[in-house]
Amino acid sequence: MKEKEKLASILRSMTLDFFGRGKHKISPENHFKSEDALFLDVRSSKECETLSFNLVHHMQVLNIPVEEIPDRLEEIPKNKIVGIFCCSGVRATVVYVYLRLFGYEKVRIIEGGYCSISEELKPGKLLRLLESKNKK
Repeated sequence: MKEKEKLASILRSMTLDFFGRGKHKISPENHFKSEDALFLDVRSSKECETLSFNLVHHMQVLNIPVEEIPDRLEEIPKNKIVGIFCCSGVRATVVYVYLRLFGYEKVRIIEGGYCSISEELKPGKLLRLLESKNKK
C-alpha cells in the first residue's frame, strides 16, 4: 500500500507548473555544467555496445538497461543529479518515475536523449565545455 501512496503523491506533484516549467527535464548542455552529476543510459546492452560514448573528461556514465534498474538500484547514487536518457525518451520517462518512487529527488530526463548529448560533443562545443571546467 505504501508504494501506491508514494506513486499517487508523485503523480499529484506532476502538475501543469511541474511540466510547464520543465522541472523533470534538463538540457545536455546544462547537465554537463552540473557539478555533481552523472548520466544514466537506460538503453539495452546491445544498443550501448553498438553506439556509446565515454565521458572521461566530463562525468560518469552508468549503463543500466531499463529492465535491470530494479536489480541494480543501489548503483545509482541519490546524492547526484542523475540525467536519464535513451533514444526516444520513453524508457527514460519510465525510469524517471520509478526512481522518484524510490526517493530519488535529483533525477532529470535529458532533453533529446542520446542524439542531443552527441550534439554537445561536437569539437567546438566540447572545447568550450572542457575550457570552462578547467577554469573552475
